[in-house]
Amino acid sequence: MLSNMGSSNVRSLDREPAALAMRIGVAAAEAALATFARNLDLDDLADGVDFEGAIGPAEWPVFSLVIDTLAEAGPGDRRSLDERRADALNDLARICMAARNRVA
Repeated sequence: MLSNMGSSNVRSLDREPAALAMRIGVAAAEAALATFARNLDLDDLADGVDFEGAIGPAEWPVFSLVIDTLAEAGPGDRRSLDERRADALNDLARICMAARNRVA
């Protein structure tokens, strides 16, 4: 069993599954924000950018996963996809800033 492989059965809190999942999420958010910063200009966003056309195929899967997750419409959400994506980018920036501040 994996839990018996180490010299101690005491598990560090930062190795708990929930903590690891959160770190993976933060890493994905940071990768998506970096992709956005490298490939898109805020002025272009006002013109209604086609994200998939502006982001390379290698970076698209993670960026798409993060943005689509953050831009998901909830029940009764009347915002357009572009509005939800703009809000998702703001949320993405806040997530990354909060993660950085937590580490500092």
